[in-house]
Amino acid sequence: MIENGLRELLQRQHYKILGSHGGVKLCHWLKKSLKGEGVCYKELFYGIKSHRCLQFTPTVDHCNHRCVYCWRNTEYTNCAPMASFDEPEFLVSEAERMQKMLLTGFGGILGRIDERKWLEAHHPNQAAISLAGEPLYYPKMSGLLQEFHDRGYTTFLVSNGTRSDMIEGLDVLPTQFYISLDAPTHEIYKKVCRPLVDGWSGLKRSLELMGGMECRTVNRLTLVRDWNIMDAKGYADLISLAEPDFVEVKAFMLVGGSRNRLTLDNMPTHEEVREFSSELSDILGYKFGGEKVDSRVVLLRK
Repeated sequence: MIENGLRELLQRQHYKILGSHGGVKLCHWLKKSLKGEGVCYKELFYGIKSHRCLQFTPTVDHCNHRCVYCWRNTEYTNCAPMASFDEPEFLVSEAERMQKMLLTGFGGILGRIDERKWLEAHHPNQAAISLAGEPLYYPKMSGLLQEFHDRGYTTFLVSNGTRSDMIEGLDVLPTQFYISLDAPTHEIYKKVCRPLVDGWSGLKRSLELMGGMECRTVNRLTLVRDWNIMDAKGYADLISLAEPDFVEVKAFMLVGGSRNRLTLDNMPTHEEVREFSSELSDILGYKFGGEKVDSRVVLLRK
């Protein structure tokens, strides 16, 4: 069960809690899209629709990292195995119901938003399983992915890669699978990710497994100035274990709980992101695949 202090905090942050361990929240870019103010970089890069995306997690409080850049309030991090858990059908149904509740307020400003998009947003068809926590702590991930797929969703599953045992056990794959790479070495990993359980060996094993996955694959680097923008060769060596279809290189953004640990000085400029991406591209042989300047992200592709 989610601690009362965390539950109250999440509710103040406009999360809706699903059962005993899930959560959903309207994405910043969903709201931007409704207002005609732009779309998420994932719409530009991969073709999903920002206004029809369900930002969801089955593990709102479970993770084995307390990453220095994380938007969560990491003091509540729980890395214990789930002794009990809700069923996939319940979580998805509740997520859809809560998404509609969160969208209700926009009905009062229909003159200032795209009404067609608002109506479509009530029927999401893309699940971003990445809102908070480490989703692979949820024991029924294959069933959850299948439940989404049966309802016509595409699924983007984002993992820190430390639960290689869970990746090996996936019977159903997401549409797109991410593994986050936040450090080029074990030493930097310990400083940036601040693991409660050291997952470095699991991460390397997961990258090897990613190389054989029959779905679209991505490695995502979140760059934090003065912490992990270094050793492009070290990152490239890890990426080469996975040979992903894409590499996303993006800047840390000072939001949420990260404001208690970092400052604006730790946010790289887009030029810094582009420069580091170019170094990686030269080493890996990946091509420039696009960028979104206001999100400070660059896409590399095979």
